[in-house]
Order: sequence, then C-alpha cells, then structure tokens
Amino acid sequence: MKSLVFDSTIWIDALNKKNTEKVELLRNIAPNENSVILFPVIAQEVLQGIKSDEQFKKVYQNLNGFTVFSLPPWETHIGAAILYRDLRKKGITIRKPNDCIIAFLAIHFKLELVHNDSDFDLIAHNSPLKIYKP
Repeated sequence: MKSLVFDSTIWIDALNKKNTEKVELLRNIAPNENSVILFPVIAQEVLQGIKSDEQFKKVYQNLNGFTVFSLPPWETHIGAAILYRDLRKKGITIRKPNDCIIAFLAIHFKLELVHNDSDFDLIAHNSPLKIYKP
C-alpha cells in the first residue's frame, strides 16, 4: 500500500464516527502506520477542535504514532505562499491558508491527498497536487 496523507476533514469525520468511503480507507490502512503520513498542520487542525481533555489526550497519543513529514517552517510557509500566489494569478483564491500548506507539503513529498474539501480539488486542477482516487 502506498503512503497517503489524510486531510483533517477525514480525521474529523472519523472522530465523529461518520461512515464514508474515505473514513473506511483511513481505518483500513491506519493499523499500518507507515502508510499514513501526517503533517503537523493537520494534527493541529484535528487537535484544536477537541473539547474534552480526555479525548484530546487519546487522539494526541494516537496521532503521535504516525509518521510525520515536515520541512523547516520558513521553507514550508514560503512554498505555501508561492503556491497561493500562483493560484491567484490563475484567478483562484484558496479560502484557508492551511490548505496551501498541506498542498505544498503533499506536492513536495510527492504524496497523494485524501480529503473532503473542494479547495484541494481547485489546487489539484491547477498545480502538481495529486488527489487519491480509489
């Protein structure tokens, strides 16, 4: 199985016990932790929405077991800014800056992204971002 990046939209759906094809994919490959790649910004998005301290601790411990890919902050944020600007030049405005960070990292590490966010489809149609297709 190839390594995939799951956007926070999928992790949050999984935490909310939604039964979708993408959540099932995450559940099926998560036991093989080398197949799920996590970016720090995705962990942040997932963890910041958790209200209960007990659930936060449990989710943090679970996320902490996955492989994390990152770059130095300067490189990450400048790369995301360049991606955002390139998209703006094409008339596309991405609503959330974190999406450009996630897309930039996925492009940099040549990973496919699993998501439920239409902005990633826009990014993929106008950049080298690869979206997972079953």
